[in-house]
Amino acid sequence: MSEPIDPPEPREPRDATIPSPTDGARLFVGVPVAAAVAGELAATCESLARRATAQQVALRWLPPTTYHVTLRYLGWTRREAVPAIDLAIRRAVASVKMTSLRFRAERLGAFASIAKATVVWAGVEDGGALATLARALEHELVPLGFAPERRAFHPHVTLARLREPTNVDHVLLPFAEQVFSETRCDSVVLFESVTKPEGSIYRPVRHVPISGPISALQRQSEPVQPAPLDASPGSDDGWK
Repeated sequence: MSEPIDPPEPREPRDATIPSPTDGARLFVGVPVAAAVAGELAATCESLARRATAQQVALRWLPPTTYHVTLRYLGWTRREAVPAIDLAIRRAVASVKMTSLRFRAERLGAFASIAKATVVWAGVEDGGALATLARALEHELVPLGFAPERRAFHPHVTLARLREPTNVDHVLLPFAEQVFSETRCDSVVLFESVTKPEGSIYRPVRHVPISGPISALQRQSEPVQPAPLDASPGSDDGWK
């Protein structure tokens, strides 16, 4: 599995106007990690946190309830676009003809590198299913007005962040090759990312079953115009 690279945060021109929270929301499409896997990752993070403290490495750990794999980051989007996005996700899921989705978290690493880390992650092994679904989402979402994604997709689960690039080699080394349990997903989720003083929380907006028919009336929708992307830090996509 190739090591992902932390993608740059999308930014709008300086004169772009970011809508108020009542006009839109920062959205992304993803799949949550199973509760048992989140527990295993959290236990490993506790060990990592002790090592980080001993080595004076300041890591900001994400709550286990936020663990997920991002399939497509949408950015700040008008709320009236949600029904069309929901339909696009349904078409994407139907097009790949999946009956189930399974993936395993394994190995630990960091963006942009172990020596200059700003994000600590667990890698994902799934035989390419998540990448296939991400491509299908791209095909359905771009016609709605979202900018095409030019970066390569590398699935991962974000575990922690650092304010400044830091060498985390000695923190991660004993756990770098660790393998965790399998996640089995029955739906793809449209999430809203809500920024709180203690960090971001991810609120499910829509759940789309991975298997199931899509009616003929749902196969067409009008393009929508997403609001400007949020330029604040903290986006968590899986694109390189």
